[in-house]
Amino acid sequence: MMREPLSVVVTTFNSADTLDACLGSVKWADDIVVLDSGSTDATAAIARRHGARVHEQAFAGYSAQKQAAIDLARHRWVLLLDSDEALPPDAVAPMLRALEGPACAGYQLWRREWVFWRWQSPRARLNHYVRLFDRERAQMSGHSVHEAVHVDGPVGRLDVVLDHFGEPDIAGRVDKANRYSTLQAADDARRQRAWLGWRLVAYPTIAFLRFYLLRGHWRAGWAGFIAARVHAFYAFLKYAKLHEARVRSAPGALRHPRQR
Repeated sequence: MMREPLSVVVTTFNSADTLDACLGSVKWADDIVVLDSGSTDATAAIARRHGARVHEQAFAGYSAQKQAAIDLARHRWVLLLDSDEALPPDAVAPMLRALEGPACAGYQLWRREWVFWRWQSPRARLNHYVRLFDRERAQMSGHSVHEAVHVDGPVGRLDVVLDHFGEPDIAGRVDKANRYSTLQAADDARRQRAWLGWRLVAYPTIAFLRFYLLRGHWRAGWAGFIAARVHAFYAFLKYAKLHEARVRSAPGALRHPRQR
């Protein structure tokens, strides 16, 4: 049976450490697009070695950059990957079957996480994201961070698990938490978050318990505990930065000399 041709779309920036695994896992695709935002390492060379069409554009934000990459795809059906993600070999067959007369406008894939020095426990809960979709019926959400694909139509879920390598160490994850919390606070400021004081006090603990207990990361030993603590710290930073922005924007607020 004929299937829909597929474009794989990846955005990159200094992604040489993981891009080989990423693109090597989708060498069966009909088209591979890499949109780079000014890498200074071997990212572009690795992409070309895998037969990808390499384009370059200044970073426009996570959501806008991915949308620009999707718009470069040759085919209607797109598989969107981060440069630190890879498909295991057993994921190919169910994806190809889904493209034989797709019944949905988009499909969610599962994702397992690398946690510092090990994979998350196979009994911990996996996240799932829309990654395979008809680009004529989909667009990026526009969020500054935690951007997602929004699909106009039914969404299915495939029995496919992406491997997400993420940050290799604690320092990298803390740095990401700092950067992402700044972007998330800006998004939340536009939505006028209510009950900010209570969120600042209570939500980090809730975030820790949800990540550690409900999502089952306690099964990963100390790696899971540390990841849960960093996740809670991210939640704290997000609301602390939102509070800081509100205080600084109040009439008569004092200013540090570097902010004048």
